[in-house]
Amino acid sequence: MLRGELRRLWAVPRAPDPPARAGRDWALLAAGLAAAGVEAAARDDVVWPAVSLAVTAAMCVLTLWRRTHPLATVALAYGAGIALTLADLAAGHERPAGLYTGMVVLVLVYALLRWGSGRDVALGCAVILAAFGLSLAVDDVPPADYAGSLLFLAFPGVLGAAVRAWSTARRRELERMRASEREALARELHDTVAHHVSAIVVRAQAGRVLAAADPAAALPALEGVEEEGARTLEAMRAMVSALRDATAGLAPLAGVADLRRLAGEARLPVGLELDGPLDDLPPAVDGAVYRVVQESLTNALRHAQHATAVRVRVAAEAGRVRVTVRDDGAGGRRGKGRAGFGLTGLRERVTLLGGALSAGPAPDRGGWLVEAQLPLGKGVRGADPRARR
Repeated sequence: MLRGELRRLWAVPRAPDPPARAGRDWALLAAGLAAAGVEAAARDDVVWPAVSLAVTAAMCVLTLWRRTHPLATVALAYGAGIALTLADLAAGHERPAGLYTGMVVLVLVYALLRWGSGRDVALGCAVILAAFGLSLAVDDVPPADYAGSLLFLAFPGVLGAAVRAWSTARRRELERMRASEREALARELHDTVAHHVSAIVVRAQAGRVLAAADPAAALPALEGVEEEGARTLEAMRAMVSALRDATAGLAPLAGVADLRRLAGEARLPVGLELDGPLDDLPPAVDGAVYRVVQESLTNALRHAQHATAVRVRVAAEAGRVRVTVRDDGAGGRRGKGRAGFGLTGLRERVTLLGGALSAGPAPDRGGWLVEAQLPLGKGVRGADPRARR
C-alpha cells in the first residue's frame, strides 16, 4: 500500500496554468540584486566577495523561472550552494562564503511545492535536504538549533503546498459548476428540440393532407416546416458545445415570463423593468435571462451589506438582450461569495450562448452591479427591429 501511495505521489502532474512573468517578478529580482550589492559592499567579513556576489546574483536571476522550471531552479540554486560550501571547506576559511541575501532561495522552495510535479518535489527536496545537512555539518550548528533551522527552511514549502491544495479545490469546484451549467443547457436543448420537432411534425402532416386535395395550399405548411427547422438548428448550434447526458428529470423551463413571480418571492423589494419585445426570445436565451436574474438576486440577498432594494432591467435591443441587476448595498467590503461559483457558472452559460457577463462594484453610488448581454441570433422574430412596430 505504501509503495502504491508513493507511486501516485511521484506521478502527480505539475500544477496547471502557471502565471506568466509579471512586474512583481522583476521587482523581486531588482530588490535581490540591490540587496546583494549593498551587502557585499557594506560587509568587510565576506569571504570571496566577488564569488559570493556572483552566486547570490545568479540565485536571484533564477527566481524568474521558478514557476515554469521549479526543479531546475532549485537544483541549480542549491547545487551552487553545495559547491560553494565544499569549495569554502577545501580552502579552510574560518567564515563560510556567501551572503545573507542568498536566502532568496526560499522563494524557490515555495515554487517547488506550489508548481512542481510529484517527481519534481521528490528530487528537489532531496537536493534541498542535502544542502541543508551539509550546511549543518560545516557550520557546526548546535543540535538544539536543528529543529528551528529545519522549520525555517520547510515553512515556504508548506505554504506553497497549502496554496496549491486550495487552488486545486477551487478549480475542481469551478469545473463542477461548469459541468452543472452545461448539463442544464443540455436539458434545455432537449426541450427546445422536442418542441420544434413536434411543430414540424404537425405542420408536415397538415401539408400532406392539403397536398392530396390542393397542392398549392400545402405551400404555407412547407414554409412553416422550414421556419421551425431553422429555429431548431439555431438553438442546437448555440448549445452544441454543452451537450451532456440528459438523464435527469425534465422540468418546465423558467424564462422572462417568470421574472415577476421571482421578484415577488424575493425578501428584498425588487424593481423590475421589462423593455422591448421579450415574448418571443429563443428558449436558450430566455432561460439564460432568468438564470442571470435569479443568481444575481440570490447574491444580493446573501452578500449585499445593508441593501434595501434591487433594481432589475431586461431590455431587448437590436439583435441582443441586455440584463442589468443592481443592489443599493454599501460600497465597502463585500462578502466572499459576491463573485463566487454561481456567477462563474452563469458566465460559462452566457459565453456558450455567444454573450458576455460582468459583475463587480458599481462605478457610482456604491452597490453591486451584474450586467449580461445575450445575442438573439439571426432568424429570430424577437431580433427583428420591425417586431417593435
